[in-house]
Amino acid sequence: MADYSKVERLALCDLFDQVGPDQPTLCEGWTTHDLAVHLYVREADPLAGPGIMIPSLADTTERRMAQAKAKYSFAEIVDKVRTGPPTFSIYSFPGLGHNLNTTEYFVHHEDVRRARPDFEVRALPAEQQRGLWKVVRVGSRTMTRKAPSGLVLRLPDGTEAVAKKPTDLGTVTVTGEPAELVLFCFGRGRVAQVDLNGDAETIEKLRSTSFGV
Repeated sequence: MADYSKVERLALCDLFDQVGPDQPTLCEGWTTHDLAVHLYVREADPLAGPGIMIPSLADTTERRMAQAKAKYSFAEIVDKVRTGPPTFSIYSFPGLGHNLNTTEYFVHHEDVRRARPDFEVRALPAEQQRGLWKVVRVGSRTMTRKAPSGLVLRLPDGTEAVAKKPTDLGTVTVTGEPAELVLFCFGRGRVAQVDLNGDAETIEKLRSTSFGV
């Protein structure tokens, strides 16, 4: 199986080169330059990484990102991301880096692509879609924990995975290709090409809920 985390990494870096540092992304408040810096410090700065996941350490991450942004040009940051994590990084460990980056680089690639009003949905290889489904059917249980209702993820062929058990508001079923379900569960519901089925009022509450890791 191809390592699609590397495929997406390289494609994203090529897109960074194409659009430049000042383009919008789906990451609120971040330009393409900010997103590239995030990817760099996530893998290469052990002092910055924890704050990405732990809110109490977020100030340190923001400070380290600002330092990296001041130290390196956009082109230099993109080249560092393209090269991959340094040898001391956990992201360089065989297998682990792939697992940690399977959705990371796909989602952030789409964060740049789909911030453009004329974006088109890519036709991904079936192998990549299967890999994304494998990740999202497990990871969705954490990412959608704030959902006000139960949540079922459904593929076009009818295959389902329960992301959250029913609540007093019942269950909403979200149908789409694996890649689109990944985007939905990562809080990109505004651009994810999915169909939501359930109580209309509950669906509206679901749409306003913040998802993600």
